[in-house]
Amino acid sequence: MQNFKIIPVVDILNSKVVHAIKGERDQYKLLKTYLTTSSEPIDIINIFKNKFKLSTLYIADLDAIMKQKPNYAILNELSKLKDVEIMIDPGITIYEDILEFLEYNIKYIIIGLETLNSLETLMTIVNQLGNQNVILSIDMYKQKLLTRIESFQNQDPLKIINIIQKLEINQIILLDLYSIGQKLGGISSLYLNIKENFDGDVYVGGGIKDYKDIELYYRNNFSGVLIGTALYDGSIKPQKLSEITNL
Repeated sequence: MQNFKIIPVVDILNSKVVHAIKGERDQYKLLKTYLTTSSEPIDIINIFKNKFKLSTLYIADLDAIMKQKPNYAILNELSKLKDVEIMIDPGITIYEDILEFLEYNIKYIIIGLETLNSLETLMTIVNQLGNQNVILSIDMYKQKLLTRIESFQNQDPLKIINIIQKLEINQIILLDLYSIGQKLGGISSLYLNIKENFDGDVYVGGGIKDYKDIELYYRNNFSGVLIGTALYDGSIKPQKLSEITNL
């Protein structure tokens, strides 16, 4: 599975790792996992790095997204980790929001449609940072767009793909909040259609159930999958994961 990325998800709320389910953030509780008794982000990330041998990690800073209070102390610790690539969604709304994160060793800044205020902001970010380190998250709930951008509201997600490509975005995440934490499995026709119509890298978050799902997305030429619950509950274990990633 060369170049296909398996990306653990670490959701941080109140500076601790929480278990995300269906995007119902007021219901998120401290993470309970067979991997450790700790809910400290650095402990969890080190487990994925050292035990699972996974070097790219997705961080959702829910304190930043929900309360505009980013976890700077945790970001500082993350910056010190070697051989780790961090994707972080810190709830970017306007261009100025992104400036405070540039001093940290973050590989990819995720711009979420859920929080982004305008296409103009997205254009400014891409123009200033380049498109190699910016990933657009196509945030959905039951495959309907979650967005503050008026022209995108009530639109079919597939219809905005051409607009996004014209902005020279070449990496996207398809993130359906409803599927988070549910291990629904399978692959939707919407995702397949988006993959067919988008020329860049397409990652998928939410709903990954087991090893077969990973292989399914790989066979359909997606660039990677974001996985939370299935890693935390043992549905996908390190030993088996190392076998399929070496295919």
